[in-house]
Amino acid sequence: MANVPADLDGFDRAILAALATDGRMSHAELARRVGLTKSPVQARVKRLEETGVIAGYRAMLNPIRMGLAHVAFVECRLADTREAALQAFNRAVRALPEIEECHMIAGGFDYLLKVRTGDIAEYRRVLAERISTLPHVASTSTYVAMETVKETGLG
Repeated sequence: MANVPADLDGFDRAILAALATDGRMSHAELARRVGLTKSPVQARVKRLEETGVIAGYRAMLNPIRMGLAHVAFVECRLADTREAALQAFNRAVRALPEIEECHMIAGGFDYLLKVRTGDIAEYRRVLAERISTLPHVASTSTYVAMETVKETGLG
C-alpha cells in the first residue's frame, strides 16, 4: 500500500464515521445510515479495507473499568539521537504494555509517552524500572493527567 491519501467522497466519509462509532454494524444498517443500498456499501467497505483506510477492527476496552485509571505523559530526552539509537528506543517502547502511545517530537525533547497504570505508586515503579532504563534515555519529565476530557473511544 502506498502512503498516499485515499480519494474519499462523502459516502466513504459517512461510512467511515459510522464504522468508527460501531465497527460491528451490519452492512444493511450501514447502507441505511449512509443512504445507499447494501451492495455498493459492501463494495466501498471492501475497497476501504483493501486500500488500508480501514486498518482493522477491534474491541475498544475501557481502561478505567480495567483498573488503569492513572494517566501520565512523559517527556523523554535521549542521550543519542542517531538512527540506530532511535530504532533501539522505538523497539524497546513497543515491548512495554504500560506505554499506550509514543510520539517522536520536534521540539525541546525527543519523545512524548502516554503511560497508563493503576495508580501513582505503580507509575513510579514503571518509571524507575522500565522507562528510565529504556535505551539511550538521558532524562524524563512527568505530567500527571488530573482528568480526561476527551479520549477517542471512551465517551
